[in-house]
Amino acid sequence: AASSAAPAGLAIALNSADGTISLIDTETYKVIGKTVACKEPHHLMPSPDDKSVIVACSASNQLVFFDPLTGKEQKRIRNISDPYQIGFSPDGKWFVSNSLRLDRVDLYDAADFRLKARLHAPRTPSHMAFDTGNEYVFITLQDSNEVMAINLKTQKKEWVMPVGPTPAGIVMTPDNRYLLVAIMGEGYVEVIDWKTQKTVRKVPTDTAAHNLHPRGDGRHYFVSNRSVSGGSISMLDTQTMTVVEKYDVPGGPDDMEVRADGKELWATARFGRRVQVVDLTTKALKTSIPVGSSPHGVFFLNHAPRK
Repeated sequence: AASSAAPAGLAIALNSADGTISLIDTETYKVIGKTVACKEPHHLMPSPDDKSVIVACSASNQLVFFDPLTGKEQKRIRNISDPYQIGFSPDGKWFVSNSLRLDRVDLYDAADFRLKARLHAPRTPSHMAFDTGNEYVFITLQDSNEVMAINLKTQKKEWVMPVGPTPAGIVMTPDNRYLLVAIMGEGYVEVIDWKTQKTVRKVPTDTAAHNLHPRGDGRHYFVSNRSVSGGSISMLDTQTMTVVEKYDVPGGPDDMEVRADGKELWATARFGRRVQVVDLTTKALKTSIPVGSSPHGVFFLNHAPRK
């Protein structure tokens, strides 16, 4: 249970350059605390049961677990080599860690975090997505402009295919048919039929398309366009594969979270030291919350479904 000091709703923002997390009251939009996490944390994600927020600490080779209700540290798992981006397979069996600077993808048993396989991944493995059948994990290779498929049953690389320049965020559409890849180098989302390894469409969004996050309605994804000179977030309709809405979000929006009621979109402004809150009814910036340096991830419990 939350302590009496904890707010009704707590958001946790990860400040990569500071090695800290900022604790934000989701009702007042005020920062109510800051906690040291580790050296060079880059991504955070909820545990499959939402009982922890996991911060991946690439330079210190560990995972730090925080209570999403209070922001208090729960535990640390050490000897996780260079975890830059992390993810759990939908069935909770696999924990995957991308080692961006070591050009490697590590597969761990999610039950005990024992290393099961270590795969070379040239170059700079960035983001990941899983198929709904728990057979594959797909990795964007940021500096070789490719997507790599790893077979989780064999723990081996199955194929690599070329995509546009500097691929970053990647998600699987709810029907398990297409991979959507944010192409930072040219500002579009590449739609891939992963079963045939063919690109079927390129959907222009805006400069430096970086990451994708589900709206929670099983149809739309938000795309953060992480431009240094400004920034925006596009909403992509997966049924028509078109951008249907766009919001101005300054400061280089990166990772996102959506309120359970679907009324607010939160995004870290990577270059603006802020968390930006977009009102999805008015389609305008509602508030801007100052946090630490180079904020990367944001999470709160009262979130929309992940599909």
